[in-house]
Amino acid sequence: MTMITKILTGLALTELALCQSGADVLNFVNPLIGTVDGGHVFPGATLPFGMAKAVADVNGEDQGGFASDGSNITGFSHMHDSGTGGSPSLGNFPLFPQAGCPGDTLNNCIFPKETRATPRINGSVRAHPGYFAVAMATNIKAEMTVTNHTALYRFSFPDTPVENHATLSPLILADLTDLPDSRINGSVNVDEETGRITGTGSFSPSFGIGSYTLHFCADFNGAAVKDTGVFMNNRAGSEPKNLSTVQDGVNNSPEILPAGAWTQFHAPEGDNNEILARVGVSFISVDQACKNAESEIPDYDFEAVHAAAQDAWTKTLGAVEVTPGEGVNASLQTVFWSGVYRASLSPQDYTGENPLWDSTEPYYDSYYCIWDSFRSIHTMITILDPLSQVRMLRSLIDIYRHEGWLPDCRMSLCKGFTQGGSNADIMLADAYLKIKSISDGVDWATAYEAVVRDAEVEPENWSVQGRGGLHSWKNLHYIPTEDYDPYGVGPFTRSISRTVEYAYDDFCIAEMAQDMGHDADAQKYFGRSEYWRNMYLPSQNSSINGTDTGFTGFLQPRFLNGTWGFQDPIFCSPLLNFTSCYLTPDGHETYEGSSWLYTTFVPHDMASLITTLGGPDQFVKRLDYLHESGLLYIGDEQGFLPVFQYHYAGRPGKSAERAHYYIPRLFNTTLVGIPGNDDSGAMGSFVALTMMGLFPNPGQDVYLITPPFFEEWSITNPVTGKKATVRNRNFDAGYENLYIQSATLDGEAYSKNWLTHDFFLNGGVLELTLGRNESDWGTQEEDLPPSMSTNHRMTGCSLL
Repeated sequence: MTMITKILTGLALTELALCQSGADVLNFVNPLIGTVDGGHVFPGATLPFGMAKAVADVNGEDQGGFASDGSNITGFSHMHDSGTGGSPSLGNFPLFPQAGCPGDTLNNCIFPKETRATPRINGSVRAHPGYFAVAMATNIKAEMTVTNHTALYRFSFPDTPVENHATLSPLILADLTDLPDSRINGSVNVDEETGRITGTGSFSPSFGIGSYTLHFCADFNGAAVKDTGVFMNNRAGSEPKNLSTVQDGVNNSPEILPAGAWTQFHAPEGDNNEILARVGVSFISVDQACKNAESEIPDYDFEAVHAAAQDAWTKTLGAVEVTPGEGVNASLQTVFWSGVYRASLSPQDYTGENPLWDSTEPYYDSYYCIWDSFRSIHTMITILDPLSQVRMLRSLIDIYRHEGWLPDCRMSLCKGFTQGGSNADIMLADAYLKIKSISDGVDWATAYEAVVRDAEVEPENWSVQGRGGLHSWKNLHYIPTEDYDPYGVGPFTRSISRTVEYAYDDFCIAEMAQDMGHDADAQKYFGRSEYWRNMYLPSQNSSINGTDTGFTGFLQPRFLNGTWGFQDPIFCSPLLNFTSCYLTPDGHETYEGSSWLYTTFVPHDMASLITTLGGPDQFVKRLDYLHESGLLYIGDEQGFLPVFQYHYAGRPGKSAERAHYYIPRLFNTTLVGIPGNDDSGAMGSFVALTMMGLFPNPGQDVYLITPPFFEEWSITNPVTGKKATVRNRNFDAGYENLYIQSATLDGEAYSKNWLTHDFFLNGGVLELTLGRNESDWGTQEEDLPPSMSTNHRMTGCSLL
């Protein structure tokens, strides 16, 4: 048997053991979905919302560390984000193993990241919740698992190194770098007796301002230490045992100076040629990194750590019980469970690891970004794991206490860029309306203070917090293009998308104000939530390739003096490759989407929007055109809600059709099985909630009902102990019975096409009887989801 065959056989046996011993649900999770073509999913070992995230890093699409694109392995690092776009993040202090140095000469080993990159062995990748493994062309097999702050690697070396004229004398280096090569400075030390490598580095965030400092502590087990030292650039030596690096002021690029430390070993003890590497990480200090490692993994027991990680994932995913139904393709179960899994990767629990202020509150990071995650991720966490969601809420409020603003995006302790509105307002309002009764420890008074500050006070730098253009917002009642704003700085773009997002932010604040008894505030913010109307131009038409689409009435930019500007309604759509509609100086009036898309974004008053756009029938035609013309990209989160907005026009059956239009066509089990970036699990939560048949209108206590993709599912609330069940009658695996004919809730007839979160708090059974044709279920005016204009009485709304 060749070494490669041995490696692949060993990995297959490990995989078989997982399938036989793990909970059934884990066998349906494929962490490799979305690891090519821009999905940027992190497929490595982690705990639910865990800080340590271990995987092989590659020199291809490395935003998630690893990619299934055939690119070469550059190291194995311990912290990552998942599904992000743009520049990669984290991936600090990677380890890289070599079986021996050619000619047994130290400097014949390879140290810099670019030159040590090594091909993987095709077919060797194994990924399961809490575990990742891959083999390199050097016949070194790497396996990894984690605790919350510590990664544990098991490197298996060949009997004879692939390198010419080398004996088995493994060398493992630790590199003072990160995925984007953003190091500002760093230092490293190696203990010549134990081989322990410790270090510190300061780095730049991937989508924000400032810098962060991270520390690590790497220990090894399984072989005696032969020698230790440091390396700089492509040269290494046994002396000294420490080094420091700074930018040199001439080249001013950390890429110029690879640096780190290494430990070389005698041949490993035992028959398996294994060396274990334990790496603790900390934002506090090197000492804390070492304490994390020593307390969480005291005895290097790989199987025990792996089993504990599996147990954690079994508990998290076990919140949902699914009866698939006869004949349901197993691939759909994989799509569903993998979606739930990816939605449980972030935000990351950094509690106890925040050096910025002293607090006993939880601290979560990698809100990357709330603009993406408020639409489905946090609602899903609220349903499945409300205790974690409560901790995240407390973390957001504590960030406000100490920094003066709620974040819209945050990573690596740094402020991230705001993409539109102040979307933490929506996240807080959503939770307030749904789980206020079980939110022990959440300071809702301070939460309200924070969201009001977003609405009333413009920060000096509104590119990373709060909102810009508030003077115009309060006085003109819209965000003008080419705004005059001497009160703060930020990108003066996205006037249309910011207007509709600010309007919805204010609606969500009004909901909280109304419930808390702040009546004057409620009236004010309900009024501001209507400002979207001031960007609506009824006469604006739209053409594609010179052909009129037949629709008029779109959001358009306006100047300070009230006159209209122009942006083609299809501009910023997939039809024009989004046309640089990003956070760039040449960004336009909508962000990552067209006026066609943003004209539908009035989630709080769909009844008024539908009337404005010509009534229910015309609105349904417009939605159909949006989905079928290529104008909508479901790979951006703004595309989620339009799948279900047919409910508001009395056509819930059309929403069900659209759900099946996208699943499994664009959401499937292939490596490219999600459209676009996963965005910290946004695509995962979308597909999971859609398949459950209860999709949220986030920021409101509303779930839109469609038939689940399975015969039955149940969720037991971990706080109240109550079980919520949705059951399909006349279910068929071919999904020919796609339309709800009638429904009962706890045995009583139920005609509304939506329900509230009380279903999850108090439990109940929602039973849906299905058929092959649309029915009149959920179509009457009294059955439609609530809209502001039909559910709130307001006066004094000052509109242009």
